[in-house]
This record gives sequence, C-alpha cells and structure tokens, in this order.
Amino acid sequence: MKDTIFLKPGQVVIEDVDMPKIQALDDVIIRVVRACVCGSDLWGYRGQDQMAPHSQNTGHEAIGVVEQVGEAITTLIPGDFVIAPFTHGCGHCAACRAGFEGGCLNHEDNFSAGSQAQYMRYQHGEWSLIKIPGKPENYSEEMLKSLLTLADVMATGYHAARVANVKPGDTVVVVGDGAVGLCGIISAKMRGAKRIIAMSRHEDRQKLATDFGATDIVAERGNAGVEKVMALTNGEGADAVLECVGTEQSVDTAIKSGRPGATIGRVGVPHNPEMDLTPVFFRNTIIAGGPASVTTYDKKILLEAVLKGEIHPGKVFTKTFKLDDINAAYQAMDKREAIKSYVVVD
Repeated sequence: MKDTIFLKPGQVVIEDVDMPKIQALDDVIIRVVRACVCGSDLWGYRGQDQMAPHSQNTGHEAIGVVEQVGEAITTLIPGDFVIAPFTHGCGHCAACRAGFEGGCLNHEDNFSAGSQAQYMRYQHGEWSLIKIPGKPENYSEEMLKSLLTLADVMATGYHAARVANVKPGDTVVVVGDGAVGLCGIISAKMRGAKRIIAMSRHEDRQKLATDFGATDIVAERGNAGVEKVMALTNGEGADAVLECVGTEQSVDTAIKSGRPGATIGRVGVPHNPEMDLTPVFFRNTIIAGGPASVTTYDKKILLEAVLKGEIHPGKVFTKTFKLDDINAAYQAMDKREAIKSYVVVD
C-alpha cells in the first residue's frame, strides 16, 4: 500500500509499504477515504520538531471504511464508515467519563499517526471511533470535508471554546487563523458568544473568519494586537480567549487580551519550555486546555451539527491533492497557499 514517509525537513514522499495488521485485540484496520495535513504536521516538516529520517509521518486525521476489527471490537463491523479521531479514549476511565479522553488513563498510545496512507491501523477503536450513517458515496465532497474536520480541527476548536467556558453573551478573542482557530470561531458562535474578535492578518482567512461568525478582525500581532483588542473592548479585555497556535507570542497575546478573571482555552501545542505565570496570578487569569475530546464532542454535538448543515467547517480546506501529491499538500500549507490541505485517498 501507499504510505507517507518523512525523509527530511521539507520533504515527505509516498512509498510502498506492507499493509497494517491487527496487532491487539482492540485494533481496527481502516481503509482511508480522505485525509489531510494538520498545522501540527508542519512542525516536523519545517525541522522545528525532531523526526527520524525515513520514518512514518505524523498525519493523524482521517475518515474511512472499516476493513478489519480485532476480537475485542463489538461496536463496529467491516464496512462501517467512520471518523478516526486523533485521540483514542477508552470511554470509561475517570478522564473519559469527565469528557477529557485526550488524557485517557487506560491508553498509553492515545494519539494517531499514519493516516496519510491507503490504510491505517487504529488502536483502541472500541469506543473512540465514530460511525457515520451510510457510506462515503452517499455524501457530497463538501460534506466529506466537514466530516473530516471532526477527526481533529473542528473538535479542537470546540475544545478551546469549551475549556474557555464561552457562554452566551461573551466577548471572545481567537488567537490564530489556521484551521483550528477558524473552527474555534464556529465553536464560540455555537456556544452563544455575542462578539468574536479574530486575530488574523491574511485576507483569505479574515474572510472565512467573518463567514464563520467573527464580528471584528485584528490584523496586528503582539502588543500592537493586544492594544487593538483593548480598544475594541473599552480597555477591559475579553471574557474568554481561544489560543490556537502554541507559540510563545500567541500565548502571551492570549494572556494579555483577556479581562481580569478571563479564561484562556489553550489548544495550540506548546513550543515554549517556560512561561512566566506572574501576570496570570495578578489578573486572576484561568488557563485550561490540552488535547481535544474529539469522540465526546463528535458524539454529543458536532456530528449532528454537520449532518444537519448547521455548521460547515469543511470550508477550511482550500486546496485539494491526491495522495501521490502529498509533498505538494505540505508545501501549500507551509507557504500559506492553503489554509488546510485536503487529501483524496480513495
């Protein structure tokens, strides 16, 4: 089968590898129908995260059809059409019961990889995989795109809004205009935010942010961006801030953009080893966040919202590629020619 292999920074290639096999009782083999490139995949592609040369790539978002199931799988059968969340919760530990399966207490191998391939081995599939009604061919390409976002970015955006405790009537700042930030805008609107300030300096992303529900756009970055947020909020700051990047600057911006007592929903993967918490203490800022509760949100809220046409997160995919052109898909995101690259596998 074809699989995406990381060769070196700036280059991934398609190679023929052995088909994945059932290795554990709760494994599921999925024939991938659609995959994509995540902003977090770019950390290794750019050489900012250490990756071994000629290793399996970090792709972790897919929808597909169940090919085989392990003996312990009772919730799925071959032929089921599924969302493959990047988190693999058990559904019954304390973390999963609380709706935080990103920190599942029973699964050490709790995150996906290898989804930019024709087939993937999905570990711990009993509770975490989500069935989609019907078959892939029953859906338009636009709907398939929105379903694919439920493997990660839409659920991650929702996680930011949930842990930031966005409430009806709130003013919300969204730091980050990638797919997660844009889905955070959708999520803040779903949760009743009255004002949503999107921090973005790219015209295509500003437009999509507005389409998704942003009421204001701040193009400035750093302290200049914070000053603009303060000007828009009468010097008070936002009730909630969604931090959807993970850099030192974005976290600093998020902390400074909230009012005293604001909550920051932090879902950008951290890339700064230290953070000065002194300003947080004196402003009573609440910081929460981590890996998204993908299965929980999809089952309770997001899958139904997509199927009913209430939200259209698939619009974050602005360029489409075949699996054979995976390096071009990475380059398009690396060069900001695409907000998110959509990969047609089957």
